[in-house]
Amino acid sequence: MEQVAFIEVGMGIDLHGQDVTVACCRAIRNAIGHNSMPGIRSFLPNRDLHEMKVEVTLAVPFKHEAIDHTKVKAELPYGQITLHIEKGGLLASSGVILPEQGDTTDEMVIAIAVVRVGY
Repeated sequence: MEQVAFIEVGMGIDLHGQDVTVACCRAIRNAIGHNSMPGIRSFLPNRDLHEMKVEVTLAVPFKHEAIDHTKVKAELPYGQITLHIEKGGLLASSGVILPEQGDTTDEMVIAIAVVRVGY
């Protein structure tokens, strides 16, 4: 990325089911969900939102290979999206196992997202 316009950080949790994709999608929504970028087109060289570069770093505690990159990228409405997956995030007890919710353990999965936007 040549020029960074902004960086947003978010956290996402899958309380039941231990689904890292769900946690990652929620982390991205949390990072970008409170933003409006009315001037971003004027910042981009060709004023084209599809040429905007979006770099996402996701920190998840386990099952990195199980992350559905297509679903995660679908959370971002525009841009050329690059995902970086790193070890991090957190597994913590939810206090209960709910098999009807897909739980295999009492762990909730917490993911952290850093979203960088620029060109």
